[in-house]
Amino acid sequence: MNIVPLPAFDSNYIWLLHDGRHAVAVDPGDAEPVLAFLAEHELTLSAVLITHHHPDHIGGLRGLLRHAPAVPVFGPARERIDGINRPLGEGDTVTLAEPALTLRVLDVPGHTAGHIAYHGGGMLFCGDTLFSAGCGRLFEGTAAQLADSLAKFAVLPDDTLVCCAHEYTLSNLAFARAAEPDNAERDRHIAACETLRAAGQPTLPSTIGREKAINPFLRTAEAGIIASVAAQYGTRPADATACLAALRTWKDDFRGI
Repeated sequence: MNIVPLPAFDSNYIWLLHDGRHAVAVDPGDAEPVLAFLAEHELTLSAVLITHHHPDHIGGLRGLLRHAPAVPVFGPARERIDGINRPLGEGDTVTLAEPALTLRVLDVPGHTAGHIAYHGGGMLFCGDTLFSAGCGRLFEGTAAQLADSLAKFAVLPDDTLVCCAHEYTLSNLAFARAAEPDNAERDRHIAACETLRAAGQPTLPSTIGREKAINPFLRTAEAGIIASVAAQYGTRPADATACLAALRTWKDDFRGI
């Protein structure tokens, strides 16, 4: 299986999976880069996967359905999205013959109320719930919901590829450095990502193992993170969820890069 991050807008990636003949598009905010890649590589679109309702994730659906009217469009059952004809929730499975693919669906509210993710084949398509070194803003959900959602990701195998939807890595790493100053693994990753971006290459996909080592939102039980939150707000967070909530509020206003 080939995994291709197609750049869109300022920071989005539309993930395209293909076997050389058939392709699946994940969160197509724009139809044009998908249609161009399909044409260039002579691929047939077999399915579309949607994680949540924000326009930069669904804006290309209409164009793709004009190109392939009968294609199945999988997406969150708890969000109203025109074009979805295969609504899904926790425990459901996406099974495709071409390309051969089986993905398990996870409910991961927080960024939006009905956000879902897809996991299988060593890959995680997590939309805007998890970013490399960061997580999505709490637009519709609560910190407790986001904590539960991130916990579902943290128990996946360490080598799982994290295919998130935005190139926010360097900005997130700057915040991660503020939130946990003493993290040598994070600093090594910053250097690697700076090299990639200087060469015009994506920093993604990441892995679950890497994110558990560098991402402050997956490290809320670490003493260094707790100490930084306490210093920022003048009080020690009561538990991991309170620490996550404080980190997210801090990140919302962070201007470190």
